[in-house]
Amino acid sequence: MAIDNQEKILESLKEHLTPEQISVNETVKELHGKDESYHKMELPDIVVFPENKEQVSEIMKISSRYRIPVIPFGLGSSLEGHVIPQSGGITIDFSLMNKVLEVFEEDFLVTVQPGVTRTQLNKELKKYGLFFTVDPGADATLGGMAATNASGTTSVKYGVMRDQVRDLEVVLADGTFIHTGNKAAKSSSGLHLNGLFVGSEGTLGCFTEMTLRVYGIPEHITAARASFPTVKDAVEAVVSILQAGIPIARVELVDEQSMVQVNKYNETAYTEGPTLFLEFHGNEAGLRQDVEFMQEIVQGHACIEVAFETDTAARNRLWEARHTLAYAYIHGHPGKKMMVTDVCLPISELAGAVSHARENLMALELPGGIVGHVGDGNFHALIMMDMDNPEEVAKAQEFNERIVLYALERGGTCTGEHGVGIGKKKYQQQEHGAALDVMAKIKAALDPNNLLNPGKNINVDHKELTQ
Repeated sequence: MAIDNQEKILESLKEHLTPEQISVNETVKELHGKDESYHKMELPDIVVFPENKEQVSEIMKISSRYRIPVIPFGLGSSLEGHVIPQSGGITIDFSLMNKVLEVFEEDFLVTVQPGVTRTQLNKELKKYGLFFTVDPGADATLGGMAATNASGTTSVKYGVMRDQVRDLEVVLADGTFIHTGNKAAKSSSGLHLNGLFVGSEGTLGCFTEMTLRVYGIPEHITAARASFPTVKDAVEAVVSILQAGIPIARVELVDEQSMVQVNKYNETAYTEGPTLFLEFHGNEAGLRQDVEFMQEIVQGHACIEVAFETDTAARNRLWEARHTLAYAYIHGHPGKKMMVTDVCLPISELAGAVSHARENLMALELPGGIVGHVGDGNFHALIMMDMDNPEEVAKAQEFNERIVLYALERGGTCTGEHGVGIGKKKYQQQEHGAALDVMAKIKAALDPNNLLNPGKNINVDHKELTQ
């Protein structure tokens, strides 16, 4: 951006925001020029901190007037470069829009601003005996989670972010407000705009309010660790559990190499073999029956050990070990950067995909492990690489490509929950075919000047949009 143009934009922003809400400080820009991914940092020109939807609308109008890109920003915990401003522009940081606006206890709904984090929301909901289910590990903002259609450990029972969204208030590229839904449990009216905007990664509009589905806190919760001789045995056990209709709330795979990192980082003494972390929600009698049935099933898949955690502290310690696994790898490989892959396949293809990933990790001699929300066919590989070593980076990228192509060839997707961002954009044509052209036309209709998070998700440029 030319400096004289920047001054005009700053003056326009100052008409609607206080000086404290506008920053061109280099440190602030650096904090907003990256996420948790390995992708290269790019700096925005200006960072703004709106306090309400009216200010967001004015920012969008200024963006439209000066043809300057806008990039929505939550906490920067994304993993595919979603918030990196490749074309510069204005980054909108939603951290000041962090209010839980209203809890509709009898309807099991809550309305929040996009800067609310899941931990913050659950702290508030606990007063009502309710909780929000989507748990991606990071304490991400709900706006960011909706933007990437996040999921996580509980999606096997409760669904992903898209399943929880009843309504979004969205500011479009021209500053207009729309609502994408309502508070009703179902509707046959109009197009499904909730499904369109959730997962759009800031390319279609900015979320300013969200109405989400919440659930009653379960009467009883039981967690367990089940260890197996091979990853294949563990995955096949999950398939059998699901086929048996056991209503499992969480089921996570952690491979042998990752269990080693778990023990080192958390000072635990868990069995260092392929392990399932499981959790069951329900009433006491029903849980007892489900757990007994689960034990029978895993024993039929060569299970070595099942250990139960029933008290809250032990359960929390178990899931903390799973959620801090990325940090365990980073701590165990100083000086290296992590690449986190993310693919999802039909359950019937999962065991083969995980085995394929492990074989390729070994063949390419890459340090890392395999984990995943295997109950819904989603798994990740955590790969450690030296960003200053071109050979290591090339190997990691080759590995990522191999598992993505394996998933696509078997009816899966290149990303189950992390989103497209920069990293998975090159696979969109192969995955979607002619449907990608439909997506580009929707983008063109809602953002004709390609100003909303340009260069992400849908691979279009300004010329394509205006033709």
